[in-house]
Amino acid sequence: MLPSLAEILRIPVVQRARPRVVVGEDLLDVAVRWVHIAEVTDLAHLLRGGELVLTTGIAMPDSAEELRRYVQDLASVGVSGIAVELGRKYGAESELPRALLEAALDARIPVISLERETRFVEITEAVHVRVVNEQLEESRESERLHEVFTRLSVEGARPERVLHEVARLSGCPVVLENLSHQVLLCELGGEDPEAVLASWESRSRTLRSDTRTVHDTSMGWLATTVGARGQDWGRLILICGAALSPRHTMLLERAATTLALGRLLERHQESLERQTHRTIIAGIVDRSYSDPQEALVRARAVGVPLDGRSLSGLVLRLPDGGTGLSAEARLADGAEAVARACREVRLPALVGSLDDVRVGVLLALPRGRDPEPQLQRLAERVRELVGTGPVLAVGSPTDDIREVRRSFLEARQVGDVALRQPGRLLYRLPDLHLRGLLHLFRDDERLQTYVERELGALLAYDARHGSDLTEMLRCYLEAGRNKALAASTAHLSRPAFYERLRRISRVLGADLDSVETCVSLHVALLSLDAVRDRLGPVDG
Repeated sequence: MLPSLAEILRIPVVQRARPRVVVGEDLLDVAVRWVHIAEVTDLAHLLRGGELVLTTGIAMPDSAEELRRYVQDLASVGVSGIAVELGRKYGAESELPRALLEAALDARIPVISLERETRFVEITEAVHVRVVNEQLEESRESERLHEVFTRLSVEGARPERVLHEVARLSGCPVVLENLSHQVLLCELGGEDPEAVLASWESRSRTLRSDTRTVHDTSMGWLATTVGARGQDWGRLILICGAALSPRHTMLLERAATTLALGRLLERHQESLERQTHRTIIAGIVDRSYSDPQEALVRARAVGVPLDGRSLSGLVLRLPDGGTGLSAEARLADGAEAVARACREVRLPALVGSLDDVRVGVLLALPRGRDPEPQLQRLAERVRELVGTGPVLAVGSPTDDIREVRRSFLEARQVGDVALRQPGRLLYRLPDLHLRGLLHLFRDDERLQTYVERELGALLAYDARHGSDLTEMLRCYLEAGRNKALAASTAHLSRPAFYERLRRISRVLGADLDSVETCVSLHVALLSLDAVRDRLGPVDG
């Protein structure tokens, strides 16, 4: 970072010259790139901008018009200031020409008088050492940042990790937004979410620029565009205050490049919007937010207001099967399909994966309105987009963000059971009847004991002999004890199927002609299905 003119004036060798700011007391934060000693007026073509011009004034013209032209020429190349040593041509500060001071004031160029004679070479040496050291440190910092973000790119770090590094290295909150000015990710560094994210979209829209990186001193925001190959998809915003250092700009632009590169490489992963929604849903379900209000703030920042709404947890349950990239792609496609369906039927919702086989949807509907028509339209559109394999389940609605976890848990349990009996567009707990009840009690030891008592002997027999008697019993009971129909379903001849039924009766010591016995065995089979489907709690 180049030193400012104010810092240059505090250097001891400059202080010995007794500097006094004659014009531009409020302009001393200008950066000084170099010091140039000049005793000629035809000077501008020798400069590149950012120089502090040192002169004794002996070559300055006497004409007011020529003095103004001299200052205007220096202003045109962007000098940082003019320092005039008194004693050669001008004996005192009051003797500096009015035309020079007025022109400098108009051009916003600081003018400093040096009241004591000094060796200009000592000033140039001291300033140039300072400038070179600053540039060397800036180069080293650039190399350090390059190493940090190159490592993140090579490791395939997720956007959350990139933002964490930006916040850590800058000590400032950082926000990643999409092109609609909705928050995708944020790393607040302990700052109050309400203070940082409140009315985010409206505030962000006021920060406009034709350049990729812009700093707004009134807002205290430094923003840079994120994208690659001509396809911009967001902005990275550092809330760093009015004071800006080149390090902040360098840091933010390196991070934006890393995010853009990561986006190009993420072909089989869910979109950043889905990741953001998933993070918020997980925070609500896991109760990670110390204050529920934080969840409302974060959701509002991504364009999904939750406060004052009726909230329902929905789960799209995908069929089991598939691993690796194919499973990731299937899950990502499912999440994007549900998000698309929500947009098309105009339902505000957070949509993100819950695990490897489930997509979670947090619907936020207006209170007092019948949600059924909209839910049915959503279910129909989801079916069109994802097919008949997955099932869509909905939990009970709630007005309290603290109860959303329970709604998701219910929807998850309903989806797990509904996957075994597909057919409907949308499932709720009452739709599952006995299967739903048994699934809710699948972790109860009494239900597990009941299964073992009713079916344990048959399960053990199948395990020892590699037989399929348990499945034959299922065929018999699901056929309503119609032996002919059950035999056909099992693809066996009637005599072969009847023999299996006699063997089941002997192993279990049960009368399969008894209605009560068969009802008990059927409930035990349904309970077995529920017990075997032990998939853990929703926040797993």
